[in-house]
Amino acid sequence: MDPMMKMWVSFVGIGLMVLSAVLIMLARAKTKGALRFAISFVSFVMLLVGMVCGLISIV
Repeated sequence: MDPMMKMWVSFVGIGLMVLSAVLIMLARAKTKGALRFAISFVSFVMLLVGMVCGLISIV
């Protein structure tokens, strides 16, 4: 993978991690019940994808 593509993959990873943090804060503060679980689950998946993007950009 060329360096430019690694840069974009790392930006996507950082963006997903930031969005995940915002979503989890929103879920904890404003929602209850099943919606809270759904938003938290989506946030966790986004965090994992962001982590994988970060690892890909390192290698």
